[in-house]
Amino acid sequence: MKHLLYVLFLIAFSSTIIAQPKSGVGKKQDKPEVAPVKPAAYRTEVYLPLLEGKRVGIFANHTATIGKKHLVDSLFTLGVKISKVFGPEHGFRGDADAGEKVDTYIDPQLGIPVISLYGKKRKPSAEDLADVDVLLFDIQDVGTRFYTYISSLQEFMDAAFEHGKPLLILDRPNPNGFYVDGPILDTAYKSFVGMQPIPIVYGMTMGEYAMMLAGEKWLSPKANERNDYYRRANTSRDTLFHFMVIKNEAYDHKSKYTLPVKPSPNLPDMASIYWYASTCFFEGTVLSEGRGTEHPFVIFGHPYLPKNMYAFTPISRDGAKEPKLKDKQCYGWNLFGSNEQVLKSVDNKIQLKYILEAYKLFPDKENFFIKPKSDRPTDFFFNKLAGSDALMNQIKAGKTEKEIRDSWAPGLEAFKKIRKKYLLYTDFE
Repeated sequence: MKHLLYVLFLIAFSSTIIAQPKSGVGKKQDKPEVAPVKPAAYRTEVYLPLLEGKRVGIFANHTATIGKKHLVDSLFTLGVKISKVFGPEHGFRGDADAGEKVDTYIDPQLGIPVISLYGKKRKPSAEDLADVDVLLFDIQDVGTRFYTYISSLQEFMDAAFEHGKPLLILDRPNPNGFYVDGPILDTAYKSFVGMQPIPIVYGMTMGEYAMMLAGEKWLSPKANERNDYYRRANTSRDTLFHFMVIKNEAYDHKSKYTLPVKPSPNLPDMASIYWYASTCFFEGTVLSEGRGTEHPFVIFGHPYLPKNMYAFTPISRDGAKEPKLKDKQCYGWNLFGSNEQVLKSVDNKIQLKYILEAYKLFPDKENFFIKPKSDRPTDFFFNKLAGSDALMNQIKAGKTEKEIRDSWAPGLEAFKKIRKKYLLYTDFE
């Protein structure tokens, strides 16, 4: 497809393979047998030849695993020359609090420099890349706009393209990749929790999203210019790649992929991951979003809500040392359940009823949304999460869920047309 030409070559044998069900003639089968989903990192036979003899810089965190072993540890054991590792929010080993700045350090296990890209800087410098021949990216995403790993991906792509470093992306399944929903971000509200005009749930893997960033020229001006150069270049199989995505195996956008590792400290289970798109809005309000409980983003509430509701108390925990409303009795909701129960409740869409009901029940509506010092709409954290001030204004005006959802429809239809150009896997519709 002409829309995918900016990827100089996708390896022909990296195509997705879906196992066909056995015939089952003459015997009963409850479910067709399908091959297990295999993240790209497992497919070492595909990408190890591309790293041979190269000095490699890896952007990864604790979710970059092959089986139970970290990707970096695995590649190190296999003899790949790793010059340095770059780490995102929560750090390379995934043990930092949300928003906590992480300094550069030497990994004690391997003796490799780890450069934080969620501290003093958010993308590698020319100095960082001086001793790197190839960059590799492998991080598990959860498929929501305000989960900062896609912002980290964009900054990393900017650096790779700007400095002419080949970039290899090892794709991973999107656990929320089976639907698209939510308001489109107005770029006037651009921040690290939302950098591009996409909906909250965008239904793409990291690899697909990277292709969209490059294809739609959403990178930095210098990165876009460099990418145009590579698109015009006469390339062949013998030419060093500029930008390549290694695909998952046996994955499509109907998959309900269960993560083997929690992607961050406050998304400890699939219930949190499925509810995150609907309940992360509470981070922009005075209500607890559940940090400091067993089930963040599944449990949420406030001391001012009716006392006949679910009671809980946020406390200091690993990954949430100082949670909102720490040690205060709160009342609200507990949406925890099995994967099947939660998927049925989420119903392939952002559920607005909880934020609408919470606002309705909250007695001090003037202070429901956390106010910035400036009082400018673009500075409200709620609006950064939502992508504009439209949702806040709709909630204040008492709009119904249907009225709000109807306002999203034109933007979602336009986005879906863009999204289709960059899909590497069979879609859900």
